[in-house]
Amino acid sequence: MERDMPSPEWVPDLAASSRPIYLAVVGALEADVAGGLLRAGQRLPTHRALAAALGVDLTTVTRAYAEARRRGLIDAAVGRGTFVCASPRAGGPVQVEVDLSMNMPPQPEGAEVQARLAQATAAVLRRAGASRLLSYQPSGGSRAERAAGAAWLSPLLPGLPPERVLVACGAQAALMALLTTLAGSGDTVLAEEFTYPGMRAAAHHAGIRLAGLPMDGEGLLPDALEEACARLRPKALYCIPTIQNPTTATMSATRRAEIAAAVRRHGLPVIEDDAYGLLPGTPLPPLASLAPELAWHVSTLSKCLFPALRIAYVAAPDERGAGRLQAALRATSQMAPPLSTAVATRWIEDGTARAMLDAVREESRERQRMARAVLPALLAASHADGHHVWLRLPPAWSAAAFAERVRRSGLAVVPGSAFAVEASQGEALRVSLGAAPDRRTLAGALERIAATLEEAQTVAEVV
Repeated sequence: MERDMPSPEWVPDLAASSRPIYLAVVGALEADVAGGLLRAGQRLPTHRALAAALGVDLTTVTRAYAEARRRGLIDAAVGRGTFVCASPRAGGPVQVEVDLSMNMPPQPEGAEVQARLAQATAAVLRRAGASRLLSYQPSGGSRAERAAGAAWLSPLLPGLPPERVLVACGAQAALMALLTTLAGSGDTVLAEEFTYPGMRAAAHHAGIRLAGLPMDGEGLLPDALEEACARLRPKALYCIPTIQNPTTATMSATRRAEIAAAVRRHGLPVIEDDAYGLLPGTPLPPLASLAPELAWHVSTLSKCLFPALRIAYVAAPDERGAGRLQAALRATSQMAPPLSTAVATRWIEDGTARAMLDAVREESRERQRMARAVLPALLAASHADGHHVWLRLPPAWSAAAFAERVRRSGLAVVPGSAFAVEASQGEALRVSLGAAPDRRTLAGALERIAATLEEAQTVAEVV
């Protein structure tokens, strides 16, 4: 017999959903699994407890759990409860041949990243004083490392003083530290209606509510930002102005000026996640240059060079703000990895990092050309220098069903629900082009996606 759980750990927010309640529960479950808010093996509330928490009848939750189980999202054991599945069971185990779910920079042919990394590491360890890398380092980086960060950001923020730059253990650590610096449990932070799942996970962990704002082809709508500032009294705005993840929307210079003017009117701090800001050949002015007293600019090497380096640079509005963030970084991640930081600093100083960025940009452009040649132009949004495509689906398809269909053919993509801050409108998914090991492999994967799009017959799992 099920026990009542008045306050179950997982309670989906269905307020903004227009779908039947049971399907809204399934959609929320699917999104939270994909976004990392629910982990494999995690126990879910009992039927009765979730029904009580949502204020719905027991049969609605039973129907939702049955549908989620049919899709392979959850499993149940008599006497033990209901649990999140480790992987979808629908169709049985399938070997993923090409992973288009991870948004990472492509590695160009001839880049010799491993050889360069080995050479740089050896050079760093040979130099005088290298033994200090085996010990603890200053939170936020040494002055030389912060100066390298300022140099890296110079195409976007020329003249940036090193005293305002901090070195973090990747963008995720920087975002978590910024969230907890600018907001607290129960506070509201604004974001685009589709956003980076890592921010969703960080906000959930910190007990901070994300409120999604409408977008168009240029990203965040200024009028929606103004209205939300007046209505919600948010503590901060989080946004991705360039090659937005996942929609690829890029704010024009005019739109950036409008957003900057809005946040200045309301005195609203901005967390500017500029992971892709250096990819365009001609960078657009970041919000940190338009509202410098309010913007915290985050730039990671993971999207420009490769993820394993785990280095991000944060430009704070002023030295006092840098000190606050330095304390948060010390509390949450202590320090950036010393050896990686030393390699990144060396590469920035000797020009290797810029050369690698140029090569990654050219490879990204070629892969985007391939995607445009194969995927329907009316459905696929992209940026010529970006690493991913936002693929809108025909009305007959749900993103979950499409992702499952291509998974059966050996491909992994991410449904749009993983990025939706609230209930999403329309069905879409993100296709990342960088993780494919080479162009030939990517071409075959894109052909499989295009073939699936052309299927006229509605399959049983379409909702």
